[in-house]
Amino acid sequence: MKDLRQITVIGLGLLGGSITLAILRRLAGVKVVGYSHRPATRRKARQMAVATEVVDDIRASVSEADLVILATPVGTFEGIFDEISDALPAGCIVTDVGSTKVQVQKWAAKRLPDSVCYVGSHPIAGSEQRGVEFARDDLFERAICILTTTTKTNRGAVQTLRRFWTKLGCSIKLMGPAEHDRILANVSHLPHITATALINASKVKDLAFAGKGFMDTSRVASGPTNIWADVLTTNANNIAKSIDKVTVELGKLKKAIKKGDKKQIEKLLKTAGDKRSELINSKMKKKELI
Repeated sequence: MKDLRQITVIGLGLLGGSITLAILRRLAGVKVVGYSHRPATRRKARQMAVATEVVDDIRASVSEADLVILATPVGTFEGIFDEISDALPAGCIVTDVGSTKVQVQKWAAKRLPDSVCYVGSHPIAGSEQRGVEFARDDLFERAICILTTTTKTNRGAVQTLRRFWTKLGCSIKLMGPAEHDRILANVSHLPHITATALINASKVKDLAFAGKGFMDTSRVASGPTNIWADVLTTNANNIAKSIDKVTVELGKLKKAIKKGDKKQIEKLLKTAGDKRSELINSKMKKKELI
């Protein structure tokens, strides 16, 4: 594995702050440099001691880095790649924790120099909360981390990132950027959209009567709007297809309900219940749920 003497994390929100804390806890001797474009976040990060050093200049933050991790909204990545490109040391590995990968891969190929290695990372961890004050050093324990690769991806960089995320507690999966975006459209991006639609379909006065089931189902609608707007616009085609799929399923239920077809309603409900039970059992066996 490449000798990681300094790791720089750009973006010190929930994910970025959790990464720096996890590195401090699990990778002894590694210098952790943090950067946020917001002065208030930098002050808070220093008070919380989430990194070895929190710096005010983004280019200075990466100038001696062996690994740079972008933990900002996906829509900012292209500009950040541009800003740091000629400050990155030769041989540096650049990754990110964004929820979409095809567009990011294109930006990296266009904006980053050939002297550095880009590999996409997606640790599937987090919550609807945001801000460094919610950062946790155990956020990535038992989480899946997807590494996205192409035929041009440096294999040594992949192995370094595999070891890195494993040290932070993740189990690793490899796939191409297009496959990643197709899958995540269904299992991550679509739930956010349906939760948003569920909330928006309800009158404010009616929400006072919502119970725990409604609160659980709609929880992800509280996610930061700027982050999710970037996700949805950088994976638009896949997400549109996912919306079509769930619309078909809602149509089946609507038809059965309007006809009073109890047998069909029970069949559709049972299919969903059985699939979810299989999912829970699989996650429990893999210790991804405790």
